Amino acid sequence: MLIAINCDMGESFGLYRMGDDAAIMPFVTVANVACGFHASDPVVMQRTVRLAKQHGVKVGAHPSLPDLQGFGRREMKMGSEELTACILYQVGALKGFLDAEGMALNHIKPHGALYGMSARSAKVAAAIAVAAKVFGVPVFGMAGTEHERVYGQAGLDFVAEFYADLDYDEAGALIITREHAAVEPAAAAARVRRAIEEGKVRSTKGNDIAVTARSVCVHSDTPGAVEVAKAVKLALARHLA
Repeated sequence: MLIAINCDMGESFGLYRMGDDAAIMPFVTVANVACGFHASDPVVMQRTVRLAKQHGVKVGAHPSLPDLQGFGRREMKMGSEELTACILYQVGALKGFLDAEGMALNHIKPHGALYGMSARSAKVAAAIAVAAKVFGVPVFGMAGTEHERVYGQAGLDFVAEFYADLDYDEAGALIITREHAAVEPAAAAARVRRAIEEGKVRSTKGNDIAVTARSVCVHSDTPGAVEVAKAVKLALARHLA
């Protein structure tokens, strides 16, 4: 099975800079571009799409809860129709920049708290699925969660992810933090290789968890993200899509 390497990008805003997209872009195959609700603005979106095009990297939308100040990592209560509209608005904005560059929308990947909420809640995942069906693209998420069940039931192509730079708890749930801690590139590469070749990852409690992945994520705001991405790409050289 061929594996993609995806990275959350375009997460700067105005004069504020987050991550080194230019340095990390050569080491990924898919970019999840922020759509303005947790980070990014029109200029950042346009610049990120053009950078991806320059490197032959596919682009997907990375919509979030409307939480610019909290970087989309705080949970919010929203009705299903409001949440679907929120996602349609964000993805539509990014698609405009993709259309301008003659690029296709590759996928949708919810960001931060929205990602975690939709993994647990069928209602939240269903609101995302309604928006994704409008655009007819795959949705990224975690295997064995409501992502896989709800998106599959909706007839969407589900792309299971593994995270190179985040931990998993003893039940296999992803531990989403407000700020990402630094990881050793060699250690990240080793755990990615094991996840892909053995289908296992060691949890924070020391037990092995079964994992499935068609794509590996490296966060651009993880300290040392460029070196992590380099190591992961080298480790997956014979598996890359």
